[in-house]
Amino acid sequence: MSARRLRIVVISPLRFPIRRPHAGGLESAVWAEVDGLRRRGHEVTMIAVRDSDFLGADDIFAMPPLHWDGASPSDQCYPPSYVDQSLPALARALDAIAEHHDRYDVISNHCLDPLPVRRAASLGVPMVTTLHTPIDSGFAAAGARSGGTGSRFLAVSEYTRDIWSSAGISAQVLPNAVDPRAWPAGPGGDDLVWFGRVVPEKAPHLAVDVARRLRRRLVIAGRVGDERYEREVLRPMLGPDVMCVGELDPVRLADLVGNSAASIATPVWDEPFGLVAPESLMCGTPMVSFAVGGVPEIARDSVGMATVPPGDTAAMADHTRRFIARSDEDSGFRAAIRACALRRFALDVRLAALEQVLTSLADATMDAAGPLVRELAR
Repeated sequence: MSARRLRIVVISPLRFPIRRPHAGGLESAVWAEVDGLRRRGHEVTMIAVRDSDFLGADDIFAMPPLHWDGASPSDQCYPPSYVDQSLPALARALDAIAEHHDRYDVISNHCLDPLPVRRAASLGVPMVTTLHTPIDSGFAAAGARSGGTGSRFLAVSEYTRDIWSSAGISAQVLPNAVDPRAWPAGPGGDDLVWFGRVVPEKAPHLAVDVARRLRRRLVIAGRVGDERYEREVLRPMLGPDVMCVGELDPVRLADLVGNSAASIATPVWDEPFGLVAPESLMCGTPMVSFAVGGVPEIARDSVGMATVPPGDTAAMADHTRRFIARSDEDSGFRAAIRACALRRFALDVRLAALEQVLTSLADATMDAAGPLVRELAR
């Protein structure tokens, strides 16, 4: 645990409230960070969409929800209200931080908009920005101009670090993590599970092919992020052997994963990390995924996880069959999967590393400010 209590501002992504059930892996990761840092004794102020957990009484840090004006909500774009309302509200929140910068030690920025990075040098509070996505040109330009002792970048995987390095952003790798209490060990079962956002780039329809090759029932769980894809591609594939249970609360989702024979992940885009993998492994449930983006890094040193070439559902079925057979033959296999996940992806391990980053940046900024500032901060 950090040697001292930090006063931290966490800037969240602005698409969805940060609450359970989580809208996606990014929202889940931010929620876990805020909850974990508070449990470890830090004072955490959050900038997030209204109705998020952890928001305080200061409305200036509550961002307006998105308004789609009759259109279907999408994970691929933003409605006009994002530019008209969300970004001005974020700017006002940043103004409040700058005005009262003596109240905060450090900022942990997870916002996908470049505005906080552009403003970093003027806030009077050092900022650590976590890179969660593929390269965004506006974000990269803002990051390239924000170097110095008051700004630092983390990347959720080696893959993400490397692609952002090509855009001139230097980052330290700090993988995402999951809370073992929220993802307890499960006994396994007969069904296969696919869980995540129901969107084309996650391609749950390919998991249907894998399940039917294995002649096992598939349960699909997750928020529909693309209604047209769900309606036109996935829904016609449903039947007695493939069922969608929609968005589940965290307890029910972990129970589903823990009571499944194996998890299938079918991303057809370059996942920067792939949080469903450590979530499944923490439950002791083996996983097979397409080898895209940062996913192979998770599999590389994990027990009970394999990757196959993107789109190769035959190879995915073969690996899944082997994992299920091993689970049937080896009573300790699922326990070994969880034990490895605990060593690599337990939330407290990540939080301890994050504390070091936040504390060192806050201390370096304080030292640069001189002895008077150091005395006032004590």
